[in-house]
Amino acid sequence: MEEKNDQFLGEGQIGKLMQKYAVPCIISLLVGALYNIVDQIFIANASYLGSYGNAANTVVFPLTVIALAVAVMIGDGCCAFVSLELGRKRAEVARKSVGNSVVMVVACGLALCAVYLVFGDQIIAMFGGTVNEETFGYAKEYFFYISLGIPFYMFGQALNPIIRADGSPRFAMASTLAGAVTNIILDPIFIFPFQWGMMGAAVATVIGQVVTAVLAAWYLCHMKLVRPTKRDFKMDGGICRKSLLLGITSFLSQISLVASMAAVNNMIRKYGALDPIFGQGQYAQIPMAVVGIVMKFFQIVISIVVGMAAGCIPIVGFNMGAGKKGRVKELFTRLLLAEAVVGAAALVIVELMPLQLIHIFGAANESAYYTDFAVRAFRIYLCLLPLACVNKACFIFLQAMGKAASSTVISMVREFVFGVGFALLLPVFFGLDGVLYSMPLSDLLTFAIAGYFIARTYQGLDR
Repeated sequence: MEEKNDQFLGEGQIGKLMQKYAVPCIISLLVGALYNIVDQIFIANASYLGSYGNAANTVVFPLTVIALAVAVMIGDGCCAFVSLELGRKRAEVARKSVGNSVVMVVACGLALCAVYLVFGDQIIAMFGGTVNEETFGYAKEYFFYISLGIPFYMFGQALNPIIRADGSPRFAMASTLAGAVTNIILDPIFIFPFQWGMMGAAVATVIGQVVTAVLAAWYLCHMKLVRPTKRDFKMDGGICRKSLLLGITSFLSQISLVASMAAVNNMIRKYGALDPIFGQGQYAQIPMAVVGIVMKFFQIVISIVVGMAAGCIPIVGFNMGAGKKGRVKELFTRLLLAEAVVGAAALVIVELMPLQLIHIFGAANESAYYTDFAVRAFRIYLCLLPLACVNKACFIFLQAMGKAASSTVISMVREFVFGVGFALLLPVFFGLDGVLYSMPLSDLLTFAIAGYFIARTYQGLDR
């Protein structure tokens, strides 16, 4: 079994390998993104929740991303480490990495759940939940039940890339899909006939996450290439350090999104209060609800982008470990072109069909101010999507090659220096529009830096 997998990754046609590994990964991430998006769609279309519920969902969303950041750091790091070790013919080290990663994600999930339950009110306030009383109440209700599911959510998300590294991308996709379908079925039942409101949306999400976690646990006991034994769950500091280092870019790309969203939410709350329209109490929640919707569409696009790149991690890692740089170069070229095409297609949608997008999220029940701001937000905030897609692919590919330092530098500059910095600075001069311009400006400057690293990567692969 192991020799067959080695031969396929090292000698199979690059295009077919991308299709086998990237497509299930894209579907897995898209389905994972649907958890929060589906919640927001049903919440927005429930007349008794509306934009208040939408704004509350926007407040809680980055708090789930914190859990995702820790999970993907452990899972993606283990995936890259396992692939490199399999390429070096060291399966026993790969098994140890899997065992250690499982222990880490369980411990982190329980710890984060406890923090959320104890400090829920303070955390919600930090992310702009005090925009008005209704939004805070809905956010508090939704966040409590979401917090209970954090350990299951993190376990399922961390095991997903590990399952892909074991040569089963389709099972990874199926486990995530099963949870999301469960959520999609239960959401409208709990929100409309049962009238459970924010609690119903959260409970449906948690049940779906439990389904995914159970399937991941089952697979862990039936792994094909790197099934860990009892002794592999004994913590090894050296292996944990190497694995987490390879996953740090995934962590930073997610956690920096949290920092950026915290800055954006608080700037919206601050400068929305100064706006002649949104400074009025009945409209105060609109900018936060709208930006949350724009971010949800962006999350769909980024799920495709990250799925394409992350799906290639086992291929890149194995071929780098085996010294086959020509194949790595071909894969890099194909990936960058594909990411640019995805970004261009998404750009056409947001520029030409913003009204259709916002109507999915209940715009028909809202005021004209809601619609006008939403159209402007889509067209400005996402106007450089192709560059954002290429930037993200560059981060992940360098990570898969074992170039954790280069990947981390680009990710840190994009998300923390530019993402947070411009979100705080531009509103001072341009008000609410400054929040919208922070995204494209960050992507433009990051692309200039990423271009340098892309050129260096090609030179290194040629040598």
